[in-house]
Amino acid sequence: MKVSIISPAYNEEENIPFLIEEFIKFKENNNLNDWELIIVDDGSHDKTYEKAVELSRNRDDILVVKLPYNKGKTDAIKEGFRFSRGEIIIIFDADLQFSFEDAYRIAKKIEDENWDLVAGYKVGKYEKRFVSFVYNFLSRIFFNIKVRDMNALKGMKRIVLESIPLRKEWHRYIIPIAHHYKFKITEIPVKLYPRRAGISKYRGKLRILIGFMDLLAVKFLLTFKEKPLLLFGTLGFLFLFIGFLIGLLAVILRFIFEFGYRPLAYLVILFVLSGLLLISMGFIAELIAYYEENKK
Repeated sequence: MKVSIISPAYNEEENIPFLIEEFIKFKENNNLNDWELIIVDDGSHDKTYEKAVELSRNRDDILVVKLPYNKGKTDAIKEGFRFSRGEIIIIFDADLQFSFEDAYRIAKKIEDENWDLVAGYKVGKYEKRFVSFVYNFLSRIFFNIKVRDMNALKGMKRIVLESIPLRKEWHRYIIPIAHHYKFKITEIPVKLYPRRAGISKYRGKLRILIGFMDLLAVKFLLTFKEKPLLLFGTLGFLFLFIGFLIGLLAVILRFIFEFGYRPLAYLVILFVLSGLLLISMGFIAELIAYYEENKK
């Protein structure tokens, strides 16, 4: 297979018939025999899996995978990738808000111009435009990347997903992580379509907070995992310096102004011990990082 389309699906029973019908029509129209569709049922409570199995029966270019419970989109992508055979991987939502024709354009750009990852940026009206703008703006600032849309239709060479770490909910950060790992990235416009049926699974203000905290976690791990002493050592020496200043203040108060204040001594102990502890943690983290790197 040249291209594997991984389509995570959670409670998408109504959209599955459209998804499979559009994929078959797309392949026939473009005479593509080396594309496959992998539908990953992410522990749906409706008949997503049963409908997908029924409609893909006797087709070797459509594979249906079922997760035992709802693990989230990242795990669904990883499971689909485990069964994929293509050298190019397209992540394609089952709600059909993007088109297979745009997926084809992405795959062609990877193949013809040798990009490692091609990101689509949404063109058209869509909900949560402001939230998307803030999220993408922060991502560009945090990761120093010029891609405009981190979470639209995207495609990549197989080696990208083989190389980058993906934890729960990190599918939203595939582009920044790939950028950190020095993969070549570009973008093209992709049209956004209304949902065929059902409602979005990504609603609620809590998801904004979760997304922001995940953004910080990814930035922290990518920045400091290779040089953990940079973080812990900097904080440790800062605490030692603060402890020194407080100690100096306590000495001046005691011997010049003859004013003793015991809580200052406790603060000195607290900051000095905290600083030494942070520096020690930095050295331990460096040893762990060194061990993990050489284990590879």
